[in-house]
Amino acid sequence: MAYTVKEVSDKLGITTHTLRFYEKEGVLPPIDRNGSGGRVYTDSDMDMIGTVQALRSTGLSLGEIKQYVELYHAGDSKLQERKGLLARQKSKVENQIFLLMKTLEKINYKMALIDAQENRFDKLP
Repeated sequence: MAYTVKEVSDKLGITTHTLRFYEKEGVLPPIDRNGSGGRVYTDSDMDMIGTVQALRSTGLSLGEIKQYVELYHAGDSKLQERKGLLARQKSKVENQIFLLMKTLEKINYKMALIDAQENRFDKLP
């Protein structure tokens, strides 16, 4: 199926400016054009954009994402390099999740203390 830049933007929640920027920076491969010069995205392009969004959301830099995309396009000979890049990022994400869970525990503890203080005076013996 073919999608316009507006359709991709709406479906994936990414600005048209960002799509053009990713293409210009080489994070996305060159996108095919229609007869009037408008970008025409394929399902494969949509999958790649989704991957880029996912990697970006983990804190991967555009340079690292570009490297991943280049490794992807290089084919099976670069599988281990791709896997290594993803494994390093996975470890960072797991550490972020761990730290967020510890923070959430602290917040829940503080909220429980507040609840206990509020409820102490609600009921008389």
